[in-house]
Amino acid sequence: MANINNKISWTHLTSKVKQLIVAVLSVTFGISMYVFMNSFMNGVNNAQTDITFTSMSHIRVYNDPAGEPAILLSQKSTSDTLTMVSNAKHINYTEGMINADEVKEVLQKNKDIVAITEQVNQNVFFRNGVTKVSGSLSGVDTANEIQMFNTTEYITEGSLNDLDKRSDAVVLGTGLADKLSASMGDNISLTTADGVNKVFKVVGLIETGSGSVDKSRAIISINTARQLLSKNKSYATDVMANVKDYNDAKTIADEVRSDIKYKTEAWQEGNAQLESANTLRDIIAIAVSLTILIVAGFGIYNIMNMTVSEKIREIAILKAMGFDGRDIVYIFLVQSVIIGLIGGFIGLLLGFAVASIVDRIPFKIASFDTLPITYLPADYILAMIFGLAITFIAGYLPARKASKIDPVQILRG
Repeated sequence: MANINNKISWTHLTSKVKQLIVAVLSVTFGISMYVFMNSFMNGVNNAQTDITFTSMSHIRVYNDPAGEPAILLSQKSTSDTLTMVSNAKHINYTEGMINADEVKEVLQKNKDIVAITEQVNQNVFFRNGVTKVSGSLSGVDTANEIQMFNTTEYITEGSLNDLDKRSDAVVLGTGLADKLSASMGDNISLTTADGVNKVFKVVGLIETGSGSVDKSRAIISINTARQLLSKNKSYATDVMANVKDYNDAKTIADEVRSDIKYKTEAWQEGNAQLESANTLRDIIAIAVSLTILIVAGFGIYNIMNMTVSEKIREIAILKAMGFDGRDIVYIFLVQSVIIGLIGGFIGLLLGFAVASIVDRIPFKIASFDTLPITYLPADYILAMIFGLAITFIAGYLPARKASKIDPVQILRG
């Protein structure tokens, strides 16, 4: 019986080739747009994340002077004396971390942490001729900095490794270099908050894609930064760590926090807007893609409904010959599933083709040369599942209607 039902389904499909093509194209368009939209949105999210993490770590450890002022004088509940302290101050006796190696040792014990680096950061003034600009100076451990942030990918001129070759070398953000009218080989003067002045030679330019960073940041060797600030060889203002999956940063930060006496902060705690933006873009992409699939489902429903109306006498004859309601439902569901499979596979190929074309469109920003596209197998699997589910529903409703036809009334009419 199933073989006969399949033959009837195929006959219905091939008898109206134009309707079949329209139905297949509806599914094809819906699934291809679902694949493309999700690939593009995932690419945008990943690009935004890559740009953000060019200078920001997954976990940051630093000396935070903020907090509740300590109780300077305690008062016993049984005392008759009233003790008052006016305008209590929270005094921070140390800046940064005097022994950053202790923090690094704690972080290295966690197997989920894949990269660690330390920095000495200070707000300074840069001067080139009569131009004076305030900015941020970062003393970095070159090898670990490259491993952690892949910094060499964002160097537009010169080399970051030159910082280890000479103590007066500096790499400027492209925006900061423009402000100072400085170029490769120029000498610029740097002044710290304590009034220490030193001349540096520009050995490189860096462009991360983050405008606020590129317009204000300069990079020197961490040893040079320690000498400039008169600090010991283990001093650091920040110890940074990256984990295997940046989404797990908060959990891992909680695990190591108890063993570190300094402020330990995951990137989510200070950059909730980034996580919210990624989530919002995902919701928009899914909403748009599902809307397209649902619209395609309505198209299939209309076509299947028209088929039921056109084949109503044939359905009545089939029921009069002994075909029951389940057979009728089966016949029309097979048609909708075939439409879903054909349109689905073509849609996956078309979606991949569209994504590949967009992936080649020139789009220059930071280290990106083309529009960002991410190819995730999950997107293709979900597209096929959603496409088949919607075509199944779109086929079931007319099939259920056809199964309830009274053959006597139809044949008499």
